[in-house]
Amino acid sequence: MSERVPSDHDAVDTHRVPIEAVGRTGRPRVVLPDDLGLSDGAVVTLALDGDDYEARVETSIEGETVITHAADNRRLARERDGENRLAEWVADATVSVGGSAHLDVVTAGHQYGLRTPGTRVVYTATDAPDSSLSDIASDLDG
Repeated sequence: MSERVPSDHDAVDTHRVPIEAVGRTGRPRVVLPDDLGLSDGAVVTLALDGDDYEARVETSIEGETVITHAADNRRLARERDGENRLAEWVADATVSVGGSAHLDVVTAGHQYGLRTPGTRVVYTATDAPDSSLSDIASDLDG
């Protein structure tokens, strides 16, 4: 079941997160708050100013929980393949490396949204998939 939830709704927790550069490459990464409890390798739905993508959570060399790549589907996100929608969003939005964005927790552990500070986004909130189905899909993908 899904429902529409605006970013300014009481059910949505919002965090200000930094957008940093990855080493000398200048590729953007978003540093996630520690209290989200996301583990390395988890794939989450990530809306970028309202457009849904999938992103793999990683641990940086510094031990921070980060997202560096958003993709069109879960398989591409797991493999860090396909167009990097996060990099495109940073290039096209009014956010920039060295700045910050708002991270909305739509469905904890499953669905998040990044948005330009000061903007309002309406999300289609969905329930997290059944973990047994996710495990089967992960096993099939290798």
